[in-house]
Amino acid sequence: FALLFGLGIIVDDAIVVIENTHRIFMEGKGKVTSVIAAKIAAGEIFIPVLAGTLTTLAPFFPLLFWPGLIGKFMIFLPAMLIFTLSASLIVAFIMNPIFAVDFMNHTEEGHVPKKSRVFKNPLFWSFLILGIILDLLNFRFGGNILIFFSILMFVNAYLFTGMIHTFQNRSLPWIMSHYESGLRWALKGWRPVSLLAGTFLLLLLSFVFLTIRNVPVVFFPKGDPNFIYVYLKLPVGTNVDYTDSVTQQLESRVNNVLGITKDHSNPLVESVISNVAIGASNPQSGDRSTRPELGRVQVSFVEFEKRHGRATTPILDSIRLAMKGIPGATISVDQEQNGPPTDPPVNIEISSDNFENLTSTASALKNYLDSIQTPGIEELKMDVDLTNPEITLTIDRQRANIEGVSTAQIGQQIRTALFGRELSKIKDNKEEYKIQLRNTEGQRKDISDLLNMRIVFREPTGAIKSIPITNLVTIDFTSTYGSIKRKALKRVITLYSNVLTGYTAPAVNAQLKAAIDNFSGKGDDVTIVQTGEGKQQQETVSFLGSAMLVSLMLILFILVLQFNSISKPVIILMEIVFSVIGVLLGFAFTGMTISAIMTGLGIVGLAGIVVKNGILVIEFADELRLRGMKTREALIQAGKTRIIPVLLTALAAILALIPLAVGFNINFITLFAELNPHIFFGGDSAVFWKPLSWTIIFGLAFAFFMTLFILPSMYLISERLKRPMRRYFGGKWVSMMGIPPLTIIFLLALIPITIIRHFIEKGRRRRNLSAPGNSETWIGSWF
Repeated sequence: FALLFGLGIIVDDAIVVIENTHRIFMEGKGKVTSVIAAKIAAGEIFIPVLAGTLTTLAPFFPLLFWPGLIGKFMIFLPAMLIFTLSASLIVAFIMNPIFAVDFMNHTEEGHVPKKSRVFKNPLFWSFLILGIILDLLNFRFGGNILIFFSILMFVNAYLFTGMIHTFQNRSLPWIMSHYESGLRWALKGWRPVSLLAGTFLLLLLSFVFLTIRNVPVVFFPKGDPNFIYVYLKLPVGTNVDYTDSVTQQLESRVNNVLGITKDHSNPLVESVISNVAIGASNPQSGDRSTRPELGRVQVSFVEFEKRHGRATTPILDSIRLAMKGIPGATISVDQEQNGPPTDPPVNIEISSDNFENLTSTASALKNYLDSIQTPGIEELKMDVDLTNPEITLTIDRQRANIEGVSTAQIGQQIRTALFGRELSKIKDNKEEYKIQLRNTEGQRKDISDLLNMRIVFREPTGAIKSIPITNLVTIDFTSTYGSIKRKALKRVITLYSNVLTGYTAPAVNAQLKAAIDNFSGKGDDVTIVQTGEGKQQQETVSFLGSAMLVSLMLILFILVLQFNSISKPVIILMEIVFSVIGVLLGFAFTGMTISAIMTGLGIVGLAGIVVKNGILVIEFADELRLRGMKTREALIQAGKTRIIPVLLTALAAILALIPLAVGFNINFITLFAELNPHIFFGGDSAVFWKPLSWTIIFGLAFAFFMTLFILPSMYLISERLKRPMRRYFGGKWVSMMGIPPLTIIFLLALIPITIIRHFIEKGRRRRNLSAPGNSETWIGSWF
């Protein structure tokens, strides 16, 4: 996705360089050669393009310090974008001017080339003839590609060339003329102030509108399941045959939901597989042991494109409803997880040093939450077995001493009967086989047979003595805890659950918080905390907010160095803030689900993309003012001149993300080999990356219009405010405070470094890393 994300951005520098070269070359009317035009264009925009690229990279540097497991998962995105965008800057100023010199000429101006010229092009006939020959030789893939190229050349001559000529000579001048008229109207009188005030009001209204629309918010986006898992857990000690019979009941219920019989299959289902004891545990639990009380039913669906638009989420809901009504069984139904492993959506941790208070509070809280039946919760489960059955054998030490039997003898006898003892080994060539002594299966499962075993030993007098174990022990049938879990040195019991379809984890956790606050059964020294996915979401949102702050500081630092001004960087930073309006309104109008990670990441990345266009307009306006043009006219001409690169860069980024945003899938191999593209919309990748794609699309679409009108308005307002400032303070408002400008720049540089260091230290403490020389913290050591 980092490569897909970068496709629309890496061309920005090349677009600006080539467009500026083309403009200077065409305005030269034959007096300026392509070589001179390329040199002038590259020199004219080197600083703004360099600054624009650095500001685009700035938001991705803080993301390299993303802590935790989610950070390890997402770090590839900023790392790949930093490399590709840095390379695009080199290509734009070294490779692209060379191509411009070789290919740019004045034949584009004047008349449209004759359409019939395509038939005189030897390349056209070479592609066509060679493609037909390859098709006849059954090399359809290569042959169809060559035929496709020849068709493109034909369509280009008879359709695209005319459309391009019309657009360049009619449509584009019309757009620039009307934009100039609109900008003159917007920059007249008090209208810039009105536009700025209206934008602020729209920002507030967008937040209100998003709240009214009640757009759902999730941590990671989820799509239709490809797999559905039904996990069964029976009481510890349950016979594996009984577990198998219950698992068969669950499998039968699943088949009934799916409509699968001996004579009928479901076209959406690839397989239904059941596991008992082996491979039946939930992977999220971390337990991979073989346990006879566990069962699992797995439903595997066919690939997304073979479902023909039919959703599998309703099947998940139906299976959840069908799994109820089995006494003594704990059943959970879930789908596969996209992205990094996350905690359950509902996760309540009860911790204490006193285990009795802990268990009583956990049981009381579970019963209380079950009684109020919070909507959206599948079923609250406890991660600790409090009623694990146990047989306790208490040795009568006085009787054992009288009989001359030690506790070790009793323990060894029972252990040998249950688990076996190695007596000897048999060697067969290089193979070696152990000889184990062990009771039969029937004796091992019968407590009477075990306790009636005799301990045989020789007394010091030489007599053989045989004593039944039952004479030496007392039997108690009790229950105990299956395990004791600790977190931060405290004993912890966790209540967890999935969230049903149609509900979001933040909304369900908010209701649970209100219920937990009213819970009165909490024991002494017991702490109840809601963690899980909700806590991870809060930490991620907090980090992304801090990363956004660091990004703005870095961008501000770069812009201050470029413009030697405070007002112009602030204007460009306001453009970043206002671009959020497009994101909020886009999600509010469409009602699409917001992902805390993907949408937040999109807003952080959007900050760097939006800045680049603002730099182009402001930098050129400054250049025109230095040539003697008045501020208002300079802004109008700068906007008119820069509308083409601004339009092209925005469209490039938007169009590059639209296929992923809508989930457009095409198979190019089968397209050329079989003339069947297998086009379909949707899929797992589309669901996962859609929130990030639409965030950038919505933000860029609004930022484009904002760059054309709001940015010049803010620039004009800033210049008008400087006049009274100069009149009263002589233009030395910084010196009045006794702070030299270089000191301000130095302080601005320290702010992001300090914040980044804070993140590194926080992440180091969280991972409990000891040595600064660790490979994960060498960047932190450098800071």
